[in-house]
Amino acid sequence: QVQLVESGGELVQAGGSLRLSCAASGRTFSSNAMAWFRQAPGKEREFVAGIGRSNTWKYYLDSVKGRFTISRDNTKNTVLLQMNSLKPEDTAVYYCAADANSGIPTTSVSPYDYWGQGTQVTVSS
Repeated sequence: QVQLVESGGELVQAGGSLRLSCAASGRTFSSNAMAWFRQAPGKEREFVAGIGRSNTWKYYLDSVKGRFTISRDNTKNTVLLQMNSLKPEDTAVYYCAADANSGIPTTSVSPYDYWGQGTQVTVSS
C-alpha cells in the first residue's frame, strides 16, 4: 500500500520558518515528480513547489519564490519543503503529492496519483 505522510506543520509567527517533510512508503518515487500543494479554507488547492527526479526541475509558485525551497532525498524516499519568512497568507493545509507517470513536475492537481493526508500550517500576524 502506497502512503505519503506529511509532518512538520504547526503554528508559527510571521517571519518564522518551518520545514515540512513527506515520507513515502510502499514504493520508491526516485524517478518520479513530487510536489507540495496547499489549500486554504474556501479556496482551491494550489501548487506550491515541485521537484523532478534527481533534484532536477524545481518549480515554485511565484509568491513563494525566494522564501521556500523544495528538496528530496531519494535514499530516504522523502521530500522536504523549507519555508522561510512565512506570511499569514501562507496559512493552509499543505499536501504532498507524487506523480506515478512522470519525472517532471507539473502545476496541475490532476496528474498526481498519490496524496498525503495534509499537515496544517498556521502563520499568525
